[in-house]
Amino acid sequence: MKAAITLRSGNPEVIEIQDMPVPAAKSGWVLIKIKAFGLNRSELFTRRGHSPGVVFPRIQGIECVGTVEEDLSGTYSKGQKVAAIMGGMGREFDGGYAEYTLVPWQIVFPFESNLPWSILGAIPEMFQTVSGSLTQALEVKKGETLLIRGGTSSIGMLSCQLAKHSGLTVISTTRNEAKKKFLIENGADHVLIDNGTVTEELRALFPEGVDKVLELIGIKTLKDSLKCIKPGGVVCMTGILGGEWTMEEFTPMGDIPSLGRLTVYMGEATNLRKELLQDFIDAVENEKITLNIDKVFHLDHIVEAHTYMENNLATGKLVIEI
Repeated sequence: MKAAITLRSGNPEVIEIQDMPVPAAKSGWVLIKIKAFGLNRSELFTRRGHSPGVVFPRIQGIECVGTVEEDLSGTYSKGQKVAAIMGGMGREFDGGYAEYTLVPWQIVFPFESNLPWSILGAIPEMFQTVSGSLTQALEVKKGETLLIRGGTSSIGMLSCQLAKHSGLTVISTTRNEAKKKFLIENGADHVLIDNGTVTEELRALFPEGVDKVLELIGIKTLKDSLKCIKPGGVVCMTGILGGEWTMEEFTPMGDIPSLGRLTVYMGEATNLRKELLQDFIDAVENEKITLNIDKVFHLDHIVEAHTYMENNLATGKLVIEI
């Protein structure tokens, strides 16, 4: 099989297409013939050497969609459509950047769909992250106000749609004035231009602050996001689009407002139920949800795709199709 192997930590060029044996089926694991997978910024950080415990060379990729090639347990039949996500995929063991992958059965999710693989490949990790952040971490409710920090990312775009579908008022941010219309068309009620701080502009719209904040930029804007919530409000840090993992100075009794709450979402496959994934795929197929897919690459162009992602050229999800 063809596989895109990250040989060592470094720039996108450390990923190399090689021929290698198809993994042998084993008990408790499912062999999947991969049709497509989404790219994720966490894979960019892994490639740079920032993911603890990852040993190179490694076939990266924390998600994929495809068909079952072999399942020794007989749980899944050959040819059945499945998604696989997280659970150490692409970090502790080889992941989705290949024509085949062998994954634990616990992270396999069957589904039915007539959508093209290029669309299905965008769904698993993106949906798991958005659904978990909004419903589990932030516990959003109809009538609340939600600030999405990093609104033009694929997670930000989908979060806006699902939040609007749930009856929330959504404020999205972008650093680029030219993308304001794009966010409004995606459903945002208000768009703020983010130069690192948005508190003043937000409180001009909502003097008491907002109920919830989905923080996708990360620690670069986290303190400012905490200033945006009303008493009892919640900030959930889900993303690290800003590219920094560690905050040098953080004073909980100064940076977290009184009665405010700060949480994080680092979802796993166990946070995603099979029926929720199927319901979401159905909603996409029935055009109730529009996925924001920026570009589809072929596996042979994985270096180009990582370069595109690293240079922040994407407005939406990047997908690799086999």
